[in-house]
Amino acid sequence: MNTTTPPLLRTAAAHLRLWLAFSICAFATGTALAQPATGNGQTLYLPVYSHVYHGDVDSKGAPQQTLVSALVSIRNTDLNKAIRITSAVYYDTQGKKLREYMPKPAIVAPMGTHEIYVPRSDSAGGSGANFVIVWQSDEAANAPVVEALHLNMPAGRSIAFITTARPIATR
Repeated sequence: MNTTTPPLLRTAAAHLRLWLAFSICAFATGTALAQPATGNGQTLYLPVYSHVYHGDVDSKGAPQQTLVSALVSIRNTDLNKAIRITSAVYYDTQGKKLREYMPKPAIVAPMGTHEIYVPRSDSAGGSGANFVIVWQSDEAANAPVVEALHLNMPAGRSIAFITTARPIATR
């Protein structure tokens, strides 16, 4: 660009260079974050739903809702080390403890998966339900991938979505 280039085009070119620089930095950062986190355990927060609101509101101002099941999947991502799931507590929208799904610890083999199922008929959790899941390992291991698959699949209409756990404490 030279002095005869219109100012607007010079500004657009500067924005493009800035965007490219930002994109390269974001890509490099994303690559670094993609490496597995290791540790001896974590406490994870997993949002789940027993129903979702949608559509219009009725005459009382309440939105329509559809019940969904939740399949919680705790996947050990370590190729060599087992992990231990010591607790999986289910809470409702108000934060009230509904139940403990792990009466005793469960060992998840390397590359194995532990599943917890909350049926569609169990609407106690509400739209703000959640799990607090605790995992441990005797040796540093890759953190598990923990997700919940929510489903409602009646004939002619289906709902499916996934939520992902986030660490709230590390051991």
